[in-house]
Amino acid sequence: MWECVPARAFEEDAEAASKLGMLVISDEAYGHLVFGSNPFVPMGVYGEIAPILTIGSISKRWLVPGWRFGWIVMCDPNDILQKHGVAESIKNYHNIGVVPPTLTLGAITRILAETPEDFYSNTINLLRKAAGICYAGLREIPCFTPYKSQGSMFLMAKLNMSFLEGINNDMEFCTRLAREESVVVLPGEALGLKNWVRVTFAVEISALEDGLSRIKAFCFRNAKQQ
Repeated sequence: MWECVPARAFEEDAEAASKLGMLVISDEAYGHLVFGSNPFVPMGVYGEIAPILTIGSISKRWLVPGWRFGWIVMCDPNDILQKHGVAESIKNYHNIGVVPPTLTLGAITRILAETPEDFYSNTINLLRKAAGICYAGLREIPCFTPYKSQGSMFLMAKLNMSFLEGINNDMEFCTRLAREESVVVLPGEALGLKNWVRVTFAVEISALEDGLSRIKAFCFRNAKQQ
């Protein structure tokens, strides 16, 4: 499930890291794509407790998948990473890393500085609408127990294999669904969640509704006879 965790949980993570003498690496590529009841809280606000490395990416919030352009932000007010050479090691790595294409480099400044605010709000509204449609559509299918997404571009749903005939696990479900209905969902096994699936809703609403109807047809066609 992708849910917005209450801020206190992040503070507890920072406190645990501090006790263990560790830094925290926070992947916040989806940080600004939040539309649930809990607001997004950047991990960096707890930098006073433990040093934080925040990972960001342009591909999600600005909807440019494949650009592979991101950044690392150090939240280290106590200079712990500086003293132990972590900051220098990161800089050295970037000096020998692969440079993004010229086209990407040329566009980055304008994308970050000139994207209008309504682009962000429209993106959130579209994702919220699509997430609701996806959740409602999967709830109509007996073999699914979907969980409401509060952010990102996908939701998780548990598969009840007892409702299906001749399908034994999530891998078989996803393989046959792709073969028979040309709909691709990610098997939970790839994420360490057996008999779950991850369904992406970041598509046109018409395509999402078509995909849900195909999933529904597949499940009812392969349902066990009661």
